[in-house]
Amino acid sequence: MNAIPADDAAATTLPLDRHGRPLHDLRISVMDRCNFRCAYCMPESTYGEHYTFLRNDQRLSFDEIERLCRLAAGLGVSKLRLTGGEPLLRPQLAELVARLKRLEGITDLAMTTNGVLLARHAAELREAGLDRVTVSLDTLDPALFHRMSGGRGALDDVLAGIEAAQAAGFPHGLKLNTVVQRGVNEHTVPMLVERFRGTGIVVRFIEYMDVGNHNDWRPDAVVPSQELVERIHARWPLRAVPPKYPGEVATRYRYQDGAGEIGMISSISQPFCGGCTRARLSSEGMLYTCLFATRGTDLRELLRGGASDEQLTGRLREVWLRRADRYSEERAERHGRRKHKIEMHYIGG
Repeated sequence: MNAIPADDAAATTLPLDRHGRPLHDLRISVMDRCNFRCAYCMPESTYGEHYTFLRNDQRLSFDEIERLCRLAAGLGVSKLRLTGGEPLLRPQLAELVARLKRLEGITDLAMTTNGVLLARHAAELREAGLDRVTVSLDTLDPALFHRMSGGRGALDDVLAGIEAAQAAGFPHGLKLNTVVQRGVNEHTVPMLVERFRGTGIVVRFIEYMDVGNHNDWRPDAVVPSQELVERIHARWPLRAVPPKYPGEVATRYRYQDGAGEIGMISSISQPFCGGCTRARLSSEGMLYTCLFATRGTDLRELLRGGASDEQLTGRLREVWLRRADRYSEERAERHGRRKHKIEMHYIGG
């Protein structure tokens, strides 16, 4: 058998970034709009009625998204996650799910949603091939929920969406994401734990992060994960369990009485940049290599400018090879100085 020429061998090698991290996960924001105005993501003061969102023609089409995901799979991506904004505001989302599910190399297709529209779409998304769903739910206190969603959300709608997702039977499960802020919703954490223990639903508590530029983040609003673990453990004893796969963002804890598990995502107190294998694609086709990115790479221009698959793959490979992001690990080194970052509603959480 003839040896592969050096240049061809290099081209077929899966890329590693400057810290030796592979590209395994791609998060795709299919919609920049949202029907909530959560203060830590899209505060009403900035994203009010006069804010200009993308036009339909400015967002990537399903054809464009499918093409980029197919090429990314050739570079090692096996996990896709649909995000927003609120992804269920994108019409015919189940069609995109079905198309992405058929891509060779994709083994896990997920979605993150605020859950308000989930009850009407859960069954069709499961039928289309969606593997798992994560619902953002910051509290079970109805009044506080309404306030935290910017006055636009009803808790009962989200709970109905969660029930519909359970009934749909997503094979890789259902998770809840709770962003915990000191003095805001930390006192309602036990309500979430008690409600979902024993249901098979995993609640993941997320340290309040300095994402974007408009959420008025400050360190004293962060509730460290270890503090939450100790509080929960005092009432419902826990034991730590190992990660399911390398680079898993949540630290896992199982109830000692067998009633399931919870997760902690500790970007502030215990940064996990070293295991990050994720890239993020915004609604208008900008590729970002970090949730805290300050700039991205325009793939829409290439897509609509007639670039070949080889040219697009080359750009994806180039972007990942030069990636050196480790924002959370560098946070302490900046002694509180903040950089201008891309907003979370453009690239998902």
